[in-house]
Amino acid sequence: MPNVLLALLSREWIALAVGIALLVSGTAAPAPAPVKWACAIFGALLALGGLVNLTRISRARRRHPPQGKLCNLGGYRVHLLAEGSSHDRPPIVLFGGGHAAGAAMIHIHRALVQRNRSILIDRPGTGWSDTGPFPRTTAREAQEMMAALDAAGESGPFVFVGYSFGGLLAANMARRYPQRVAALVLLDPTPLETIVFGPRLAALRQMRTDELKTALARLIGWPADFARSRLSRESAGAAVNNRFEACLGADLERMRELEAGAGPHLANYSIYRELSPTGAAASGWETVVYDGDLGDLPVFLVAPGTTEEIGSLPEMRAAQQSEAQRMQRFFARTRERYLATSTRSQRVHAPPGSTHQFVYENPEFIVETLRGILESLPGSRR
Repeated sequence: MPNVLLALLSREWIALAVGIALLVSGTAAPAPAPVKWACAIFGALLALGGLVNLTRISRARRRHPPQGKLCNLGGYRVHLLAEGSSHDRPPIVLFGGGHAAGAAMIHIHRALVQRNRSILIDRPGTGWSDTGPFPRTTAREAQEMMAALDAAGESGPFVFVGYSFGGLLAANMARRYPQRVAALVLLDPTPLETIVFGPRLAALRQMRTDELKTALARLIGWPADFARSRLSRESAGAAVNNRFEACLGADLERMRELEAGAGPHLANYSIYRELSPTGAAASGWETVVYDGDLGDLPVFLVAPGTTEEIGSLPEMRAAQQSEAQRMQRFFARTRERYLATSTRSQRVHAPPGSTHQFVYENPEFIVETLRGILESLPGSRR
């Protein structure tokens, strides 16, 4: 879908405006009565759906006022929550998986602020942030995240912590702003190579389709969430959802309420286009962090020691044994490529039995690991 159209559809009032226009033209235009009635009825339904959508968004915003600062980035706002004191340690900036709001890591944030300064940022189109311009890309959001930190008066140098797709964002920020980074912590990060060179995964394509369908449904007032519905039907997806929801609880429900409109899902759809072979290839030079790109920056790759959960992928179950083994090797080793980005990289293994969801399965391990990393940095006070 063209970016101009995505930007237009992200205006939550568009369905109401088009519906009113159809309703007026249907009653006033010189046309056969059946055509006029069809336009009028369709316009009225579209306007009603648009009004429902706007009402739902407005109600959520009134019910949940921003917890932090709304930073103006030149026509759109990005929400940033900074809490805690640094105590002579670098502030931590946390990014969740997917294209998530800061609340996706709020359980880690709350544990860290007892001894550290911790920062959560809602990526444009999530949480309290505006949708922002299109296309949504990792490279653009790396610049936006740093601009938000500057606008909020947060000077750093920072420890950037990114989980899954958020790891790609954190690494991109470290490459772009080396003077502003004290360390980079990657929690089982997404390697772009898996998208370009790996097996074609139907789940990634379905993820983009779900976001687009959800956005169009929200515009007309239907509170559908196709991705959530699909995951609840799949056993593996339901298990992931259960861990996520059990850990975040009311914070997750608030985040979902705030993202009631079409804009958040269009933002997801836009940035998830990077997670396709053509999208990754087109954005690769701006997005990827490759061997040596981070110099001697302290880089910590924190992840499970195995990729056993990859075996649940339909593509792997359907493959012959030799091909399935090749997939297993590929997914296991592409993740380790992040260790080559710096001459001062370290590998930290998650406890045995951990899966990609270890951020929600074992948050205590994440918190203790981050505290240990902070204390190991030069100049940090224990």
